[in-house]
Amino acid sequence: MEKITDIIDSIAHEKGLPIDNVKEALIAAFTKTAKNVIDAESEYEAEVDEETKSMQLFQIITIVEDDDERLSTEDENKNVISLTEAKELDDEVEPGDTLRYEQNLEDYGRTAAQSLYREMEYHIQRVVEDQLYKKYNDQIGKIVSGRVVRVDGEQNTFMEIDEVRAILPMKSRIKGEIFSVGEIMRAIVRRVRIDKANGLMIELSRTSPKFLEELLNSEVPEINDGLVTIEASARIPGERAKIALLSNNPKIDPVGATVGVKGVRINAVSSEILNENIDCIEYTPIMELLIARSLSPAIVTSVTVEGEKAVVTLPGDQKSKAIGKSGINIRLASMLTGLQIELIETDSPSDDGENSKKAEEKESGVDSLKALFGE
Repeated sequence: MEKITDIIDSIAHEKGLPIDNVKEALIAAFTKTAKNVIDAESEYEAEVDEETKSMQLFQIITIVEDDDERLSTEDENKNVISLTEAKELDDEVEPGDTLRYEQNLEDYGRTAAQSLYREMEYHIQRVVEDQLYKKYNDQIGKIVSGRVVRVDGEQNTFMEIDEVRAILPMKSRIKGEIFSVGEIMRAIVRRVRIDKANGLMIELSRTSPKFLEELLNSEVPEINDGLVTIEASARIPGERAKIALLSNNPKIDPVGATVGVKGVRINAVSSEILNENIDCIEYTPIMELLIARSLSPAIVTSVTVEGEKAVVTLPGDQKSKAIGKSGINIRLASMLTGLQIELIETDSPSDDGENSKKAEEKESGVDSLKALFGE
């Protein structure tokens, strides 16, 4: 084939592929075609001649001893040659060496041309899929947006992202969400794989805690700039979520920055996920304090961590708050902290006002100590 380098350049430019990858794909197409139309048992090599801009195809012939049984087959396209015959071509060869015989696919007519076209198309498509796989595999855990193109009978939603299609399975969709064709949707890339039957497969999710984190990252500049970090998050999609926030700047309140003035930032995120309630708490490495904060709005008396379990003591009138509707609050607190939480009820009722006052006094005292020591 003449001017193969021009074809390589053209395909690389049109598909946006590296030239070397396209060249390798065409070499693979030529060798595969040779096996299909010349001899399936033989080995072939193909290489680009930069001077003539053509593809050269060679059949690899193995040199064997004169009494090798493979020489007795009646196959017209033998892939072995006797040592005696080989020495007539090169007297320095030995058994096990190889010779290359040039082949021309054009000699094999229309069948070879059609087979070559199919193989080129197949191998170029594999290169395209490999490039897309690398691109979207690097975006796992990141938000992508696209247009909904189809919703099947099982309520799986198919979305078009640039040049590929992705699927949002029903299990990864927030309960109650309904998408229609033509609607623009955002989701997080959960998994990328190449399926032999269907090609590149991109699986999306809107229920992952990572989706919530990425939404906050896009909505809150302090999180995007690294001034506030999300240390942990937990979700029951469409119902409620908890996030633990840590400030890397003493002048920034992590909860206040994330919530925004009059809740504008957190409400913008909540509206994207079907008005999911989002509780923001300040992270602390002190596990007992983190557990107490994660059980908010309940006020607890004490927390004791015992291995993978946390025992929380609290007044009787606070237990229902700690548990939450259908147990949602305690479940999220357990997911956020990674510990199993056991509640122990005391007889004495809580005094929310008194506890709040004590907490404020304690916080004020801590601030005074920090000021005293210059922290």
